[in-house]
Amino acid sequence: MKYLAIIVCMSMFSCTSTGQKVNTEAKEVKPLKVDIPEIQEIKKSEKEWKNELTEKQYYVLREAGTERAFTGEYWNNKSFGLYSCAACGLPLFDSITKYKSGTGWPSFYQPIDPTVVEEDVDYDLGYARREVHCTRCKGHLGHVFTDGPKPTGLRYCLNSVSLQFTPAEKVTAKKNN
Repeated sequence: MKYLAIIVCMSMFSCTSTGQKVNTEAKEVKPLKVDIPEIQEIKKSEKEWKNELTEKQYYVLREAGTERAFTGEYWNNKSFGLYSCAACGLPLFDSITKYKSGTGWPSFYQPIDPTVVEEDVDYDLGYARREVHCTRCKGHLGHVFTDGPKPTGLRYCLNSVSLQFTPAEKVTAKKNN
């Protein structure tokens, strides 16, 4: 009986969470210097979008779908670079503002420029959420919440499939050419 009590106690301690605390603190840093083009809305028919986007991209970007958590290409990407809209290529987020939110989706605390994203209210789940769209093509990117780190307190929770990533070296090379 004594050994059973010891085994039970050891089991209880070994099953307690020993995971690392998620770091939601972010450094206040300057984003990549990227020229934001003059933003003129891109209008295409749904047929044109279907021809240009993958099935998953179309579902998220044009039908406001959501990819499953922890399945997207960029949720755990730690490389430095630029995240742009997968539909139209507009620069959106710098990896410097990306942080580990623990949600399974890429999360950022601010866009590269306030003009590149638009917000709308979404009631799909029965309550108001702030939906985020690309300003140029109106593609659905994800949602923004007010539980993010400093300096903004925002969490732009985005779908990987709505983004394309360019490594920092290639962003710099593009700018110099």
